[in-house]
Amino acid sequence: MMITTNTIQQLLPAGFAPSSRIWIYQSNRPFNERESLEINEQLQQFAAQWNSHGTPVKGWGQLLFNQVIVLMADESATGVSGCSTDSSVRVIKSLERQYDVNLFDRLLLAFVVKDKLELLPMAQVTYAFEKGFINEDTLYLNNTVLTKQEMEQRWLVPLRDSWVMKKVSV
Repeated sequence: MMITTNTIQQLLPAGFAPSSRIWIYQSNRPFNERESLEINEQLQQFAAQWNSHGTPVKGWGQLLFNQVIVLMADESATGVSGCSTDSSVRVIKSLERQYDVNLFDRLLLAFVVKDKLELLPMAQVTYAFEKGFINEDTLYLNNTVLTKQEMEQRWLVPLRDSWVMKKVSV
């Protein structure tokens, strides 16, 4: 599947409020087909059993582009408590151990280069820009988005429109 800004709306579930909370965990490597199937199964099981103080949370979880885990909770019916957030983090930490990956490295930035996710350590972004590996039009995965609406509108953004551009000293 081509990775474009329009792709996101097709990948996210329709029946969730625009204000639904989003958590994004980006892996330091892509998962293979078997791992992807297993992860999606575990995420679906977690979402089906996600509770906040005993009340079911309308949740959704999916591995996107074989490398990015997205969890979503529609809080229009049930708010997500600290305990239910902790339970989601436990699932992510379990996946880290199970597949020997890092899902919490916020200094590893993802860009779409030739229809593939490419990861760059923050410290190498300026170099990659200077050498033409990425440019102002390169799509950046802005994993700081917090809601479904923000994800649909501002998750995949051209580098020039992202906070990362301020870090590129050219």
